[in-house]
Amino acid sequence: MHPSASAASRTGVRAPADEPVRILLVDDQPGRLLTYQAILEPLGEHLVQASSGREALRLLMQDDYALILLDVNMPDMDGFETASLIHQHPRYEKTPIIFVTAVNVTDMDRLQGYQLGAVDYVMVPVIPEILRSKVEVLVELYRKRRELQLLNASLAAQNQALQREKSRELQALNESLRLANETLASRNIELQNEVSERARAEERLRDMDQRKDVFLATLAHELRNPLAPLQNALAIRRLAAGGGIDPLHETMERQLALLVRLIDDLLDIARIAQGKLTLRPASVALADVLDSAVEIAQPLLDAGRHRFHMALPAQDVLLHADRVRLAQVFANLLNNAAKYSDPGSRIDLEARLDDTRDEVVVTVRDTGIGLAEDQIEAVFDVFRQVDTTIERAHGGLGIGLTLVEKITAMHDGRVEVESAGLGQGCTFRVCLPRQRAALAGALEASVTNAAAADTLDNVIDASRRGATRILVVDDNRDAADTLAMMVRVLGHEVAQVYDPLQVEAEVERFAPDLVFLDVGMPGRSGYDIARSLRLRRDARALGIVAVTGWGQPEDRERTRAAGFDEHLVKPPQLDAIRRLCAGAGRDADA
Repeated sequence: MHPSASAASRTGVRAPADEPVRILLVDDQPGRLLTYQAILEPLGEHLVQASSGREALRLLMQDDYALILLDVNMPDMDGFETASLIHQHPRYEKTPIIFVTAVNVTDMDRLQGYQLGAVDYVMVPVIPEILRSKVEVLVELYRKRRELQLLNASLAAQNQALQREKSRELQALNESLRLANETLASRNIELQNEVSERARAEERLRDMDQRKDVFLATLAHELRNPLAPLQNALAIRRLAAGGGIDPLHETMERQLALLVRLIDDLLDIARIAQGKLTLRPASVALADVLDSAVEIAQPLLDAGRHRFHMALPAQDVLLHADRVRLAQVFANLLNNAAKYSDPGSRIDLEARLDDTRDEVVVTVRDTGIGLAEDQIEAVFDVFRQVDTTIERAHGGLGIGLTLVEKITAMHDGRVEVESAGLGQGCTFRVCLPRQRAALAGALEASVTNAAAADTLDNVIDASRRGATRILVVDDNRDAADTLAMMVRVLGHEVAQVYDPLQVEAEVERFAPDLVFLDVGMPGRSGYDIARSLRLRRDARALGIVAVTGWGQPEDRERTRAAGFDEHLVKPPQLDAIRRLCAGAGRDADA
């Protein structure tokens, strides 16, 4: 409070022009009052807060106020009622009021507010610059009016010419205020349009991003369909050769495996973007994870004739992690090092314990092309490759390091990268929280029990599939024929169906004990066929295996709910086909 200002208003003595004036802020929400306070404090005026209409009336009886910022929606006494009571008092009948509202008001509401003395409306959320400008103009008007009132009182005896001059000044001031309000209103409309356009642009970007993720998942699924007959054909050739295959065959198998891995990376990126990538954490040994990673990256290391060295801590190190996903992290780092290093270069994989942070630090170091400073900033960006020259021996989609960062973060870890510059090689460090010994014992017991239960389930499932007759159902003739040929080479009797509408009739005729069933077929889905087959009287004796390009957890849950016993992702692996067929053969003999 400023006692001098109060005294001046009561005695009629003119106060300095730059003396702060009182502005009354009325709102029942403390958070909004703090917002108004923060927005208007730069004006240097005296701000007084009231949390209700009744408190505002009490404060108005004590001091003069240049302006009232009044919330429309308040309990007990709303803003319109409060404004009516304020302007009924002669002392405040001309005090300007700015109504604040969080909802759109009708024209009738606006008319009522203007009739009650409102000079403007402000919508929530409040735009600071607009509110501050409106208040600043009204405060300036208040000061001018106060000066005019004092001048009129002291110059009452002056001649009519001077009165006309002052009248013109007042009209000019009012015109200035009108123009200022028009300018502010126009700017307010422009700002609202900009906000609306930005919201629409953000919505378009979100929609495009979602459609991109769906496209990537669909693309990966569609690419699996033509890969299935190719891999089936290579498996048949390997079986026919009795293990003695030529280098050309090995090259085709290796390149096909690389293509499948690229598709899996695409799927993983789409899953992460959609929040659908899930981990299956358990107690795992760091050495086992790194061995798996080296096994995955070994073909690329061998192809580049790289000198690979691995150093591990002497003691066993346990992690609470998804073994497959974590092996993918280190395999991607090793592949990256091999890809961007000259043939015969040295690549190091080192693991050490950081006791101060209770974490494990795994370092992959190479002597390859290195990174410039600006490249380090973007090395983990999706679809970004630091080297895109056509002379590079190996390509890629630019998503391997993105997966490294995302999967590490999902394990509560972090990835650091260093490089002395172009041609100086790179060092990647993956830091992971170390699993404590007590927790490790409990998790190992849990994993052992879960594995035992899973083994028992597999035995029960296998006992249901005592079959030597195998039916292959796929609308893709190449996929069906090559899978059937593979099964036939394994020594089983096979029939194939290309039309999903003929499956029940073929089952009745052929009486298979095991069905490899494609899920996505035109006219009728594999889910519908599986449910239909499960309604047969001998349904429990029939094994049904889903063969599909979709392999996410929700896809496996959907096939299980439809009645499938197994879920194979295209292209199906020879070992998986051999396991299912061999188990069926043993059960049939029994």
